[in-house]
Amino acid sequence: MKSKLAAYLLWFFLGWLSLHRFYLGKVGSGILYLLTGQLLGIGWIVDLFLLSGMVDNYNNKVEIQDLRREVRRR
Repeated sequence: MKSKLAAYLLWFFLGWLSLHRFYLGKVGSGILYLLTGQLLGIGWIVDLFLLSGMVDNYNNKVEIQDLRREVRRR
């Protein structure tokens, strides 16, 4: 499970390196953001509003994977 606090701290302090996106497993968009300067800075601002949902989506995917593994064991 990923923390919203950690994601926002990465966004605020190291967002120019796209570390918040790498933290959430979004390697492709992390590389794109890194190479384009956060899409000329606009992506950094947009992520302020999207980051909470990105953390929720990541955590939901992890929980679904755990439930599937548990069902397979039975």
